[in-house]
Amino acid sequence: MKAQAIVTSQGRIVSLDIAVNYCHDMKLFKMSRRNIGQAGKILADSGYQGLMKIYLQAQTPRKSSNLKPLTAEDKAYNHALSKERSKVENLFAKVETFKMISIGCWYYQS
Repeated sequence: MKAQAIVTSQGRIVSLDIAVNYCHDMKLFKMSRRNIGQAGKILADSGYQGLMKIYLQAQTPRKSSNLKPLTAEDKAYNHALSKERSKVENLFAKVETFKMISIGCWYYQS
């Protein structure tokens, strides 16, 4: 199961999309057909690397490769982005807990 949430800067869930089967983050985003173009800032994890091509205001962590390791500036950027996204990650932890509880209830009711 794969979940995707769009969350405000105050931590309020605007939309929650769930795919029964596992799929890539960007594929789930494209399937959800969410229009987030009016958002002031979009903070996403590394699974949404192509999002900046669709939405200029999107920010994802910078990735390293064997040929191009991260610079100190890239690491600082990733750290700052991670701090900003912590609210979203904490919210996901709550959603995951709810998901386990709801699946457990469904299992015991059948």
